[in-house]
Amino acid sequence: MSQNNLDQTKTPGYKYILALAALGVVYGDIGTSPLYALKEAFDPHHNILATPENALGLLSLIFWSLMIVISLKYLVFILQANNKGEGGILALMTLIFPHFSPQSNKQNNKLDYLRKYLIPMALFGAALLYGDGMITPAISILSAVEGLSLITPVFNPYIIPITIGILIGLFSIQKKGTGIVGKIFGPITLTWFFVMGSLGVYSIAQTPQVLAALNPIYIIYFFQANPWHGFVVLGSVFLVVTGGEALYSDLGHFGIKPIRMAWFAVALPSLVLNYFGQGALLMRNPLAIENPFYMMAPSWALYPLVILATVATTIASQALISGVFSITMQAVQSGYLPRLQISHTSKDEFGQIYIKSMNRLLMFGSIALVVAFKTSSNLAAAYGLAVTTTMVITTILFYFVARELWGWSLLKAGSLCGLFLIIDVAFFSANLLKIISGGWFPVLVGIIGFTIMGTWKTGKILLGQQLREKIVPLDELLNKFEQQKVQRFDGVAVYLSRSLNDAPYALIHTSEHFKSVHRYLIFLSVSTDDVAKVAESDRIKTEKLLGNNYRILLRYGYLEQPNVTKDISGLILDNLIIDCSNTTFIIGKENIYATEHPGMALWRERIFSVMSTNVVSATDYFRLPKNRVVEIGVQISI
Repeated sequence: MSQNNLDQTKTPGYKYILALAALGVVYGDIGTSPLYALKEAFDPHHNILATPENALGLLSLIFWSLMIVISLKYLVFILQANNKGEGGILALMTLIFPHFSPQSNKQNNKLDYLRKYLIPMALFGAALLYGDGMITPAISILSAVEGLSLITPVFNPYIIPITIGILIGLFSIQKKGTGIVGKIFGPITLTWFFVMGSLGVYSIAQTPQVLAALNPIYIIYFFQANPWHGFVVLGSVFLVVTGGEALYSDLGHFGIKPIRMAWFAVALPSLVLNYFGQGALLMRNPLAIENPFYMMAPSWALYPLVILATVATTIASQALISGVFSITMQAVQSGYLPRLQISHTSKDEFGQIYIKSMNRLLMFGSIALVVAFKTSSNLAAAYGLAVTTTMVITTILFYFVARELWGWSLLKAGSLCGLFLIIDVAFFSANLLKIISGGWFPVLVGIIGFTIMGTWKTGKILLGQQLREKIVPLDELLNKFEQQKVQRFDGVAVYLSRSLNDAPYALIHTSEHFKSVHRYLIFLSVSTDDVAKVAESDRIKTEKLLGNNYRILLRYGYLEQPNVTKDISGLILDNLIIDCSNTTFIIGKENIYATEHPGMALWRERIFSVMSTNVVSATDYFRLPKNRVVEIGVQISI
């Protein structure tokens, strides 16, 4: 059961607890943008002077971006496009194709056409988030630590070492899980939003004229006065909405109502007040653009504010790191990444997972970015392109969900998604200007991730084709055993197989070499369905075959980690009760060799071969008893 459904079964007060937790996890990223967003918008490179007129124009842009992109697009519409309570771009992808009827050739052609373009788009959008997962911890923590320089210049030489130290500490505790830390996420983030709002109110009270920016007419005035530079600065304005994709990806952990409640009751008012407070400060003192967030605070409050900001940004980074873990697990379960060691850090919360390889990748990437870019302003030049590209893709995918799944008319879906797309493309276009100054980094990470995912998926298809040429139908082989009266020796053997209709190549090898097989043969296949989680009642499907032979299909959702030992232990098959401690698990292990044969480019085949060599073993991935596993090697050329 997804969290979205789970919260409906709790007491009315439970949604408030979930809303508090959502505040800490879902809105951590977008909640720390005030540390650097407005400061970056007035960066000297943008040639936008900190005049009262420009301050009103930018504040109006910020306010209406929050209202349209986050409040309307994501909170009202996109969250409705969930896959049984689960969100994220890969979950959105699974909503589209199952709802096309295969009854006419026209519809089949349409389905094939959409697959050709939308699936690669969704994969690229997911891959881009890996680059964002490296940049967000770096820029968030660095921007918070930079506040130390306002207290005393003594800290200046130590800003980067302190940031790196916090990053190492953050990534080091990931293996312990977010259970303990998660308990304080909500209260700390609530405090953070309260402080931000209070600082904003304090500043606005001194310059209430800033509230005029609520009128969108100031956006028009701004672009009239700054046509080209105003367009360029959109890349910085976008920093205020970068948490949109994160809140959608975290949907399954909290549900729609708590996420909406946390946004409209706390996050949105606090963000607006703080941004307007910074704008009010700039209207009084344009020189405060050096760091308007911290300079709103009284001098006595700088120390605790820097500490609070550092904790808040660490929490924000934690949320995105967890999001990358979730994306990776979905990609593994969907067959776009090889098996990875995924550790569940909580027995109660399935979404709390840890992936060691991804954690190391994010840590080294974040540290390298801090060392290379040195300041949050420089990092801001690299930040935003990945997220806005993913937002464009999300809008396109949402259009097809609205049309094909919800049955919206072309006018209704086109008008709404057209509005979103105009804004998304405007932000995307402005962020394209960041490519030379650092935006190339998340794009490069996205291209690498997309290539790896596409190569793995295609390679597995080619591998399957090669294996099918060597494998005979399972029923045919079992009949052959009966006819030739192949010797049976005591014991139970479970053969893990991709297809329950074909004889595993490992069985063909063992029977040919040893001229005998186990008395009981069980052919087991693990299936990942296009649903988040499979009900326990639908987990296992068994079938009796000729003699003492059986088929078992284990079904899992794409958010579930297979556990074969747990799920088949004690299973009764006629007179046989499966005891995994006395069962032999036989696995075929393919050794892949790249060749010039038709298939993929040779360099992609070599990548696939290397990935296959380093894949997590089936023993670990399916949680088989290590002392009961036998691997049979198979040489395959693709």
